[in-house]
Amino acid sequence: KHTAKLIEAIVHGIFLVAGLITVGCVLLITIYLIVSGLPAIKEIGLIPFLFGKVWASTAKTTEPSFGILPFILTSVYGTCGAIVLGVPVGFMASVYIAKLAPKKLKNVMQSAVSLLAGIPSVVYGLVGMLFFCQFLNMKTSLLAGALTLVIMNLPTIMRTTQESLKTVPQSH
Repeated sequence: KHTAKLIEAIVHGIFLVAGLITVGCVLLITIYLIVSGLPAIKEIGLIPFLFGKVWASTAKTTEPSFGILPFILTSVYGTCGAIVLGVPVGFMASVYIAKLAPKKLKNVMQSAVSLLAGIPSVVYGLVGMLFFCQFLNMKTSLLAGALTLVIMNLPTIMRTTQESLKTVPQSH
């Protein structure tokens, strides 16, 4: 018992150190980006940078403009669209898999969801861009990005919902 507790404490310490290193790296990257961007933001101004509607960094006929509001809004709209489309689909699929699906289908579906969760987001982005933008002839659009995010987030939504459903008593 003492050896098991010692090993558990060592593993806990390793994971704690790894987690702290990860958080430290994210903080260092954030600090670096802020410090590196301060001269440009001082020159442009924070308000025109955040709320400017035009990004023309290489404008030759006029003065360059560096407004990022359209990029921020596109990210917000795309994320909201992905949540509105993905959460109901993921939740209903999870309820089906956890409570209604036959055992063989349940095992296959859970394995497929786990496999999809392991695909890097870059691959999802590439496949989404190729599929939605090329085959569905959507060009580049907010809907194509939102649908790609839906597909990318479905495994996470489904696994989380399935784990939550396991904790609910069968009588409920």
